[in-house]
Amino acid sequence: MRPTTAPLILTAVALVATAGLTACGGGSGSDPDTVKVAYNRSTDNKIRFKDNHLAAVKKQFEKANPGKKVKLVPIQAQDNDYATKVQQMMRSPKTAPDLVYEDTFRINADIKAGYLRPLDDYLAKWKDWGQFVDTAKTAAKAEDGKTYGVPDGTDTRGLWFNKDIFAKAGLPADWAPKNWDDILKAARTIKKKVPGVTPLNVYTGKAPGETSVMQGFEMLLYGTGAAGDEPLYNPKTKKWVTGGQGFRDSLAFLKTVYGEKLGPDISDALDPNVGTTVFSEWLPEGKLAIALDGSWLGQNWLKTGGKPWPEWSKTLGQAPMPTQHGQAPGKVSMSGGWTWAISAKSKNPDLAWKFIEQFQTKENAVRWDIVNAQIAVRKDVAQDPEYLSSMPGIRFFTGLVKYTHYRPALPVYPQVSSAIGEAMEAATAGDSSPGGAAKAYDEQLKSVTDGAVGG
Repeated sequence: MRPTTAPLILTAVALVATAGLTACGGGSGSDPDTVKVAYNRSTDNKIRFKDNHLAAVKKQFEKANPGKKVKLVPIQAQDNDYATKVQQMMRSPKTAPDLVYEDTFRINADIKAGYLRPLDDYLAKWKDWGQFVDTAKTAAKAEDGKTYGVPDGTDTRGLWFNKDIFAKAGLPADWAPKNWDDILKAARTIKKKVPGVTPLNVYTGKAPGETSVMQGFEMLLYGTGAAGDEPLYNPKTKKWVTGGQGFRDSLAFLKTVYGEKLGPDISDALDPNVGTTVFSEWLPEGKLAIALDGSWLGQNWLKTGGKPWPEWSKTLGQAPMPTQHGQAPGKVSMSGGWTWAISAKSKNPDLAWKFIEQFQTKENAVRWDIVNAQIAVRKDVAQDPEYLSSMPGIRFFTGLVKYTHYRPALPVYPQVSSAIGEAMEAATAGDSSPGGAAKAYDEQLKSVTDGAVGG
Protein backbone atom coordinates (compact mmCIF):
# COMPACT_ATOMS: atom_id res chain seq x y z
CA MET A 1 0.00 0.00 0.00
CA ARG A 2 2.76 2.45 -0.49
CA PRO A 3 3.70 5.13 -2.98
CA THR A 4 5.61 4.72 -6.18
CA THR A 5 6.42 7.35 -8.75
CA ALA A 6 7.34 6.95 -12.40
CA PRO A 7 10.96 8.10 -11.88
CA LEU A 8 11.44 5.32 -9.36
CA ILE A 9 10.92 2.76 -12.07
CA LEU A 10 13.95 4.12 -13.93
CA THR A 11 16.15 3.29 -10.97
CA ALA A 12 14.39 0.08 -10.01
CA VAL A 13 17.44 -2.12 -10.40
CA ALA A 14 19.41 -0.14 -7.84
CA LEU A 15 16.44 0.12 -5.52
CA VAL A 16 15.71 -3.59 -5.66
CA ALA A 17 19.34 -4.41 -4.95
CA THR A 18 19.56 -2.16 -1.92
CA ALA A 19 16.18 -3.24 -0.58
CA GLY A 20 17.25 -6.87 -0.42
CA LEU A 21 14.23 -8.15 -2.31
CA THR A 22 13.64 -11.86 -2.50
CA ALA A 23 11.61 -13.12 -5.45
CA CYS A 24 11.22 -16.76 -6.34
CA GLY A 25 10.45 -17.78 -9.90
CA GLY A 26 10.08 -15.76 -13.04
CA GLY A 27 7.67 -14.32 -15.52
CA SER A 28 4.84 -15.65 -17.61
CA GLY A 29 7.15 -17.09 -20.24
CA SER A 30 5.61 -19.44 -22.80
CA ASP A 31 4.34 -22.47 -20.86
CA PRO A 32 0.60 -22.60 -21.68
CA ASP A 33 -0.07 -25.02 -18.83
CA THR A 34 1.42 -22.97 -15.98
CA VAL A 35 -0.03 -19.89 -14.30
CA LYS A 36 2.46 -17.74 -12.41
CA VAL A 37 1.13 -15.86 -9.38
CA ALA A 38 3.13 -12.94 -7.93
CA TYR A 39 2.35 -11.71 -4.44
CA ASN A 40 3.96 -9.90 -1.51
CA ARG A 41 5.50 -12.06 1.22
CA SER A 42 5.81 -10.60 4.71
CA THR A 43 9.22 -9.28 5.73
CA ASP A 44 8.70 -11.17 8.99
CA ASN A 45 9.89 -14.71 8.25
CA LYS A 46 7.59 -16.12 10.91
CA ILE A 47 4.48 -14.93 9.05
CA ARG A 48 3.47 -17.35 6.33
CA PHE A 49 -0.35 -17.45 6.44
CA LYS A 50 -0.57 -15.93 2.94
CA ASP A 51 1.92 -18.46 1.57
CA ASN A 52 0.09 -21.33 3.25
CA HIS A 53 -3.30 -20.28 1.93
CA LEU A 54 -2.04 -19.82 -1.61
CA ALA A 55 -0.33 -23.21 -1.44
CA ALA A 56 -3.67 -24.77 -0.47
CA VAL A 57 -5.48 -23.05 -3.36
CA LYS A 58 -2.70 -24.14 -5.71
CA LYS A 59 -3.29 -27.76 -4.67
CA GLN A 60 -7.05 -27.41 -5.22
CA PHE A 61 -6.52 -25.79 -8.61
CA GLU A 62 -4.11 -28.43 -9.88
CA LYS A 63 -6.46 -31.20 -8.76
CA ALA A 64 -9.45 -29.55 -10.48
CA ASN A 65 -7.45 -28.85 -13.66
CA PRO A 66 -5.38 -31.94 -14.52
CA GLY A 67 -2.21 -31.10 -16.41
CA LYS A 68 -2.23 -27.46 -15.29
CA LYS A 69 0.28 -26.07 -12.83
CA VAL A 70 0.55 -23.05 -10.52
CA LYS A 71 3.90 -21.42 -9.87
CA LEU A 72 3.80 -19.13 -6.84
CA VAL A 73 6.17 -16.15 -7.08
CA PRO A 74 6.55 -14.62 -3.59
CA ILE A 75 8.31 -11.27 -3.39
CA GLN A 76 9.63 -10.57 0.10
CA ALA A 77 9.94 -6.83 0.48
CA GLN A 78 8.61 -3.70 2.13
CA ASP A 79 5.52 -2.50 0.24
CA ASN A 80 7.18 0.31 -1.75
CA ASP A 81 9.82 -2.09 -3.01
CA TYR A 82 7.30 -4.83 -3.73
CA ALA A 83 5.37 -2.46 -6.00
CA THR A 84 8.52 -1.38 -7.80
CA LYS A 85 9.60 -5.00 -8.36
CA VAL A 86 6.18 -6.02 -9.70
CA GLN A 87 6.08 -3.03 -12.06
CA GLN A 88 9.53 -4.02 -13.28
CA MET A 89 8.35 -7.56 -13.96
CA MET A 90 5.19 -6.46 -15.80
CA ARG A 91 7.11 -4.35 -18.31
CA SER A 92 8.25 -7.37 -20.33
CA PRO A 93 6.43 -10.50 -21.58
CA LYS A 94 9.48 -12.49 -20.54
CA THR A 95 9.14 -11.56 -16.87
CA ALA A 96 5.46 -10.65 -16.46
CA PRO A 97 3.51 -12.85 -14.02
CA ASP A 98 0.08 -14.02 -15.14
CA LEU A 99 -1.60 -12.97 -11.91
CA VAL A 100 -0.44 -10.21 -9.60
CA TYR A 101 -1.55 -8.99 -6.18
CA GLU A 102 -2.33 -5.26 -6.52
CA ASP A 103 -2.97 -2.69 -3.80
CA THR A 104 -6.10 -0.71 -4.72
CA PHE A 105 -4.27 2.57 -4.20
CA ARG A 106 -1.78 1.67 -6.93
CA ILE A 107 -4.04 -0.09 -9.37
CA ASN A 108 -4.98 2.98 -11.44
CA ALA A 109 -1.35 3.97 -11.84
CA ASP A 110 -0.57 0.49 -13.14
CA ILE A 111 -3.62 0.57 -15.41
CA LYS A 112 -2.50 3.88 -16.89
CA ALA A 113 0.98 2.46 -17.43
CA GLY A 114 -0.57 -0.37 -19.44
CA TYR A 115 0.45 -3.14 -17.04
CA LEU A 116 -2.99 -4.68 -16.40
CA ARG A 117 -5.73 -6.35 -18.43
CA PRO A 118 -9.45 -5.45 -18.07
CA LEU A 119 -11.54 -8.27 -16.61
CA ASP A 120 -15.04 -7.24 -17.71
CA ASP A 121 -15.53 -10.14 -20.15
CA TYR A 122 -14.71 -12.63 -17.40
CA LEU A 123 -16.79 -10.83 -14.76
CA ALA A 124 -19.87 -10.75 -16.98
CA LYS A 125 -19.97 -14.56 -16.94
CA TRP A 126 -19.07 -15.02 -13.26
CA LYS A 127 -22.08 -15.46 -10.97
CA ASP A 128 -20.08 -14.78 -7.80
CA TRP A 129 -19.41 -11.18 -8.88
CA GLY A 130 -22.91 -10.32 -7.68
CA GLN A 131 -21.84 -11.15 -4.11
CA PHE A 132 -19.32 -8.27 -4.00
CA VAL A 133 -20.37 -4.98 -2.41
CA ASP A 134 -20.39 -1.96 -4.72
CA THR A 135 -17.68 -0.02 -2.86
CA ALA A 136 -15.27 -2.93 -3.31
CA LYS A 137 -16.08 -3.18 -7.00
CA THR A 138 -15.42 0.54 -7.43
CA ALA A 139 -11.97 0.23 -5.86
CA ALA A 140 -10.75 -1.80 -8.84
CA LYS A 141 -12.49 0.24 -11.55
CA ALA A 142 -10.47 2.59 -13.75
CA GLU A 143 -11.32 5.98 -15.21
CA ASP A 144 -12.21 4.18 -18.45
CA GLY A 145 -15.07 2.43 -16.63
CA LYS A 146 -13.53 -1.02 -16.89
CA THR A 147 -12.66 -3.28 -13.95
CA TYR A 148 -9.09 -4.52 -13.62
CA GLY A 149 -9.02 -6.45 -10.36
CA VAL A 150 -11.05 -8.73 -8.10
CA PRO A 151 -10.91 -7.52 -4.47
CA ASP A 152 -10.32 -10.09 -1.75
CA GLY A 153 -11.23 -8.02 1.30
CA THR A 154 -10.91 -4.62 2.87
CA ASP A 155 -9.81 -3.16 6.18
CA THR A 156 -10.59 -0.40 8.66
CA ARG A 157 -8.50 1.48 11.20
CA GLY A 158 -8.87 2.60 14.77
CA LEU A 159 -7.10 2.86 18.12
CA TRP A 160 -5.67 -0.19 19.89
CA PHE A 161 -4.77 0.30 23.55
CA ASN A 162 -3.19 -1.77 26.31
CA LYS A 163 -5.65 -2.06 29.20
CA ASP A 164 -2.94 -3.15 31.67
CA ILE A 165 -0.92 0.00 30.98
CA PHE A 166 -4.09 2.07 31.17
CA ALA A 167 -4.87 0.61 34.60
CA LYS A 168 -1.40 1.60 35.86
CA ALA A 169 -2.00 5.12 34.55
CA GLY A 170 -5.45 5.33 36.12
CA LEU A 171 -7.20 5.37 32.75
CA PRO A 172 -10.45 3.45 32.06
CA ALA A 173 -10.60 0.03 30.41
CA ASP A 174 -13.49 1.26 28.27
CA TRP A 175 -11.54 4.26 27.00
CA ALA A 176 -13.33 6.08 24.16
CA PRO A 177 -11.71 9.42 23.25
CA LYS A 178 -14.11 12.04 21.91
CA ASN A 179 -11.52 14.22 20.15
CA TRP A 180 -7.80 14.60 19.50
CA ASP A 181 -7.24 16.36 22.82
CA ASP A 182 -8.51 13.28 24.66
CA ILE A 183 -5.90 11.16 22.90
CA LEU A 184 -3.09 13.57 23.80
CA LYS A 185 -4.29 13.79 27.41
CA ALA A 186 -4.19 10.00 27.75
CA ALA A 187 -0.72 9.86 26.18
CA ARG A 188 0.60 12.57 28.52
CA THR A 189 -0.85 10.76 31.53
CA ILE A 190 0.86 7.52 30.50
CA LYS A 191 4.18 9.31 29.95
CA LYS A 192 3.98 10.71 33.47
CA LYS A 193 2.67 7.67 35.35
CA VAL A 194 4.10 4.70 33.44
CA PRO A 195 7.73 5.56 32.59
CA GLY A 196 9.54 3.36 30.11
CA VAL A 197 6.45 2.86 27.95
CA THR A 198 5.86 4.61 24.63
CA PRO A 199 2.48 6.31 25.09
CA LEU A 200 1.32 6.59 21.47
CA ASN A 201 2.32 5.46 18.00
CA VAL A 202 1.11 7.37 14.96
CA TYR A 203 3.00 6.39 11.83
CA THR A 204 4.95 9.16 10.12
CA GLY A 205 7.58 9.93 7.51
CA LYS A 206 8.62 8.81 4.04
CA ALA A 207 10.23 5.44 4.64
CA PRO A 208 7.14 3.56 5.93
CA GLY A 209 5.34 4.76 2.80
CA GLU A 210 1.58 4.39 2.65
CA THR A 211 1.61 2.95 6.15
CA SER A 212 2.43 6.45 7.36
CA VAL A 213 0.23 8.33 4.93
CA MET A 214 -2.94 6.29 5.22
CA GLN A 215 -2.78 4.94 8.77
CA GLY A 216 -1.22 8.08 10.21
CA PHE A 217 -1.87 11.29 8.34
CA GLU A 218 -5.13 10.51 6.54
CA MET A 219 -6.71 9.14 9.72
CA LEU A 220 -6.14 12.64 11.06
CA LEU A 221 -6.89 14.65 7.93
CA TYR A 222 -10.22 13.00 7.16
CA GLY A 223 -11.37 13.85 10.69
CA THR A 224 -10.65 17.57 10.45
CA GLY A 225 -13.57 18.81 8.35
CA ALA A 226 -17.32 18.45 8.31
CA ALA A 227 -18.99 15.18 7.44
CA GLY A 228 -18.76 14.49 3.73
CA ASP A 229 -15.71 16.69 3.15
CA GLU A 230 -13.13 15.40 0.69
CA PRO A 231 -9.88 16.88 2.02
CA LEU A 232 -7.51 15.51 -0.62
CA TYR A 233 -9.35 15.60 -3.94
CA ASN A 234 -12.54 17.37 -5.03
CA PRO A 235 -14.41 15.05 -7.43
CA LYS A 236 -16.72 17.87 -8.53
CA THR A 237 -14.00 20.26 -9.65
CA LYS A 238 -11.58 17.41 -10.48
CA LYS A 239 -8.86 19.25 -8.60
CA TRP A 240 -6.54 18.23 -5.78
CA VAL A 241 -6.95 20.17 -2.54
CA THR A 242 -4.00 22.20 -1.31
CA GLY A 243 -2.80 22.01 2.28
CA GLY A 244 -5.38 24.04 4.18
CA GLN A 245 -6.15 24.35 7.88
CA GLY A 246 -7.02 20.67 8.34
CA PHE A 247 -3.79 19.66 6.63
CA ARG A 248 -1.76 21.95 8.89
CA ASP A 249 -3.64 20.79 11.99
CA SER A 250 -2.86 17.16 11.13
CA LEU A 251 0.84 17.98 10.81
CA ALA A 252 0.67 19.93 14.06
CA PHE A 253 -0.77 16.88 15.84
CA LEU A 254 2.16 14.80 14.64
CA LYS A 255 4.60 17.52 15.67
CA THR A 256 3.06 17.51 19.15
CA VAL A 257 3.28 13.72 19.48
CA TYR A 258 6.95 13.59 18.54
CA GLY A 259 7.95 16.97 19.95
CA GLU A 260 6.65 16.05 23.41
CA LYS A 261 8.20 12.57 23.10
CA LEU A 262 4.80 10.90 23.37
CA GLY A 263 5.71 8.71 20.40
CA PRO A 264 8.61 6.36 19.68
CA ASP A 265 12.12 7.62 19.04
CA ILE A 266 12.16 9.36 15.68
CA SER A 267 14.77 6.93 14.35
CA ASP A 268 12.41 4.04 15.11
CA ALA A 269 9.40 5.89 13.69
CA LEU A 270 11.20 6.46 10.38
CA ASP A 271 12.23 2.81 10.00
CA PRO A 272 10.52 1.41 6.87
CA ASN A 273 9.61 -1.75 8.81
CA VAL A 274 8.19 0.01 11.87
CA GLY A 275 4.78 -1.57 11.23
CA THR A 276 6.27 -5.01 11.79
CA THR A 277 7.95 -3.81 14.99
CA VAL A 278 4.63 -2.53 16.34
CA PHE A 279 2.83 -5.87 16.17
CA SER A 280 5.82 -8.17 16.76
CA GLU A 281 7.49 -6.35 19.65
CA TRP A 282 6.01 -3.13 21.01
CA LEU A 283 2.41 -4.25 21.55
CA PRO A 284 2.91 -7.88 22.71
CA GLU A 285 5.85 -6.93 24.93
CA GLY A 286 3.90 -4.14 26.65
CA LYS A 287 6.16 -1.38 25.35
CA LEU A 288 3.40 0.63 23.62
CA ALA A 289 0.19 1.92 25.17
CA ILE A 290 -1.82 3.25 22.21
CA ALA A 291 -1.48 2.39 18.52
CA LEU A 292 -3.37 4.03 15.67
CA ASP A 293 -3.46 1.00 13.41
CA GLY A 294 -5.44 -1.47 11.35
CA SER A 295 -8.07 -4.14 11.78
CA TRP A 296 -5.66 -6.89 10.71
CA LEU A 297 -3.25 -6.76 13.66
CA GLY A 298 -4.90 -9.64 15.48
CA GLN A 299 -3.92 -12.14 12.78
CA ASN A 300 -0.30 -11.85 13.90
CA TRP A 301 -1.13 -12.98 17.44
CA LEU A 302 -3.14 -16.09 16.63
CA LYS A 303 -1.60 -19.55 17.04
CA THR A 304 -0.96 -19.55 13.30
CA GLY A 305 0.48 -16.00 13.30
CA GLY A 306 4.05 -14.76 13.33
CA LYS A 307 3.88 -13.69 16.98
CA PRO A 308 1.47 -15.94 18.92
CA TRP A 309 0.11 -13.98 21.88
CA PRO A 310 -2.78 -15.78 23.61
CA GLU A 311 -3.49 -12.89 25.98
CA TRP A 312 -3.95 -10.23 23.32
CA SER A 313 -7.74 -10.31 23.22
CA LYS A 314 -7.90 -9.62 26.97
CA THR A 315 -4.95 -7.21 27.11
CA LEU A 316 -5.90 -4.96 24.23
CA GLY A 317 -8.98 -2.82 23.78
CA GLN A 318 -10.20 -1.01 20.69
CA ALA A 319 -11.66 2.46 20.31
CA PRO A 320 -12.79 4.40 17.25
CA MET A 321 -10.53 7.22 16.09
CA PRO A 322 -12.43 10.41 16.90
CA THR A 323 -12.78 13.42 14.64
CA GLN A 324 -10.63 16.42 15.54
CA HIS A 325 -13.14 18.26 17.74
CA GLY A 326 -15.73 15.51 18.03
CA GLN A 327 -17.75 16.99 15.18
CA ALA A 328 -20.20 14.78 13.27
CA PRO A 329 -20.07 11.94 12.64
CA GLY A 330 -17.69 11.76 15.60
CA LYS A 331 -15.60 8.85 14.26
CA VAL A 332 -13.31 8.35 11.31
CA SER A 333 -11.70 5.41 9.54
CA MET A 334 -9.82 4.75 6.32
CA SER A 335 -10.25 1.66 4.17
CA GLY A 336 -8.15 0.13 1.48
CA GLY A 337 -7.63 -3.37 0.25
CA TRP A 338 -5.96 -5.50 -2.36
CA THR A 339 -7.07 -7.08 -5.61
CA TRP A 340 -6.02 -9.92 -7.88
CA ALA A 341 -5.26 -8.60 -11.34
CA ILE A 342 -4.10 -10.15 -14.61
CA SER A 343 -0.96 -8.77 -16.21
CA ALA A 344 -1.49 -7.20 -19.64
CA LYS A 345 1.49 -9.20 -20.93
CA SER A 346 0.33 -12.49 -19.45
CA LYS A 347 0.60 -15.41 -21.87
CA ASN A 348 -2.11 -17.32 -19.98
CA PRO A 349 -4.92 -14.90 -19.01
CA ASP A 350 -7.66 -17.54 -19.18
CA LEU A 351 -5.74 -19.82 -16.83
CA ALA A 352 -5.07 -16.85 -14.54
CA TRP A 353 -8.79 -16.13 -14.41
CA LYS A 354 -9.50 -19.75 -13.51
CA PHE A 355 -7.14 -19.37 -10.56
CA ILE A 356 -9.06 -16.26 -9.41
CA GLU A 357 -12.28 -18.26 -9.53
CA GLN A 358 -10.68 -21.01 -7.45
CA PHE A 359 -9.33 -18.47 -4.97
CA GLN A 360 -12.77 -16.90 -4.71
CA THR A 361 -14.95 -19.90 -4.03
CA LYS A 362 -17.10 -18.99 -1.05
CA GLU A 363 -15.23 -21.42 1.18
CA ASN A 364 -11.83 -20.09 0.14
CA ALA A 365 -13.01 -16.49 0.48
CA VAL A 366 -14.16 -17.16 4.06
CA ARG A 367 -10.88 -18.86 4.92
CA TRP A 368 -8.80 -16.08 3.35
CA ASP A 369 -10.61 -13.31 5.22
CA ILE A 370 -10.09 -15.23 8.46
CA VAL A 371 -6.39 -16.05 8.06
CA ASN A 372 -5.62 -12.63 6.55
CA ALA A 373 -7.77 -10.74 9.09
CA GLN A 374 -9.67 -9.03 6.29
CA ILE A 375 -12.99 -7.25 6.49
CA ALA A 376 -15.29 -9.12 4.09
CA VAL A 377 -16.26 -7.54 0.76
CA ARG A 378 -18.56 -10.40 -0.23
CA LYS A 379 -22.08 -10.38 1.19
CA ASP A 380 -22.14 -14.15 1.65
CA VAL A 381 -18.82 -14.08 3.53
CA ALA A 382 -19.93 -11.18 5.76
CA GLN A 383 -22.89 -13.28 6.93
CA ASP A 384 -20.88 -16.45 7.49
CA PRO A 385 -20.89 -17.60 11.16
CA GLU A 386 -17.27 -18.75 11.00
CA TYR A 387 -16.18 -15.33 9.76
CA LEU A 388 -18.23 -13.47 12.36
CA SER A 389 -16.72 -15.50 15.19
CA SER A 390 -13.22 -15.70 13.74
CA MET A 391 -11.44 -13.12 15.86
CA PRO A 392 -11.99 -10.81 18.82
CA GLY A 393 -12.64 -7.32 17.52
CA ILE A 394 -13.91 -8.38 14.07
CA ARG A 395 -17.38 -6.97 14.79
CA PHE A 396 -15.86 -3.73 16.11
CA PHE A 397 -13.77 -3.13 12.99
CA THR A 398 -16.60 -4.22 10.69
CA GLY A 399 -18.75 -1.62 12.44
CA LEU A 400 -16.32 1.13 11.40
CA VAL A 401 -17.17 0.64 7.72
CA LYS A 402 -20.02 3.14 8.08
CA TYR A 403 -17.51 5.85 9.07
CA THR A 404 -14.80 4.96 6.59
CA HIS A 405 -13.22 6.85 3.70
CA TYR A 406 -11.33 5.71 0.63
CA ARG A 407 -8.31 7.35 -0.92
CA PRO A 408 -8.70 9.02 -4.33
CA ALA A 409 -8.41 6.15 -6.81
CA LEU A 410 -6.46 8.14 -9.39
CA PRO A 411 -3.17 7.32 -11.17
CA VAL A 412 -1.33 10.28 -9.63
CA TYR A 413 -2.26 9.37 -6.05
CA PRO A 414 1.00 7.47 -5.33
CA GLN A 415 2.94 10.66 -6.12
CA VAL A 416 0.61 12.74 -3.95
CA SER A 417 1.09 10.19 -1.17
CA SER A 418 4.86 10.51 -1.50
CA ALA A 419 4.58 14.30 -1.14
CA ILE A 420 2.46 13.84 2.00
CA GLY A 421 5.11 11.53 3.46
CA GLU A 422 7.74 14.21 2.94
CA ALA A 423 5.55 16.83 4.63
CA MET A 424 4.97 14.49 7.58
CA GLU A 425 8.67 13.86 7.99
CA ALA A 426 9.56 17.55 7.79
CA ALA A 427 7.05 18.42 10.51
CA THR A 428 7.79 15.38 12.67
CA ALA A 429 11.58 15.65 12.62
CA GLY A 430 11.44 19.36 13.34
CA ASP A 431 12.89 20.42 10.01
CA SER A 432 9.87 22.60 9.26
CA SER A 433 6.81 24.09 10.90
CA PRO A 434 3.43 22.56 10.00
CA GLY A 435 2.73 25.65 7.89
CA GLY A 436 6.07 25.40 6.13
CA ALA A 437 5.63 21.70 5.45
CA ALA A 438 2.12 22.33 4.09
CA LYS A 439 3.46 25.05 1.79
CA ALA A 440 6.16 22.71 0.46
CA TYR A 441 3.46 20.10 -0.10
CA ASP A 442 1.43 22.58 -2.16
CA GLU A 443 4.39 23.15 -4.47
CA GLN A 444 4.92 19.43 -4.96
CA LEU A 445 1.19 18.92 -5.47
CA LYS A 446 1.14 21.44 -8.31
CA SER A 447 4.07 19.69 -9.91
CA VAL A 448 2.77 16.11 -9.80
CA THR A 449 -0.80 17.05 -10.81
CA ASP A 450 0.18 19.48 -13.59
CA GLY A 451 -1.33 22.35 -11.66
CA ALA A 452 -4.77 20.73 -11.20
CA VAL A 453 -5.15 22.09 -7.66
CA GLY A 454 -7.64 24.18 -5.74
CA GLY A 455 -8.29 25.39 -2.24
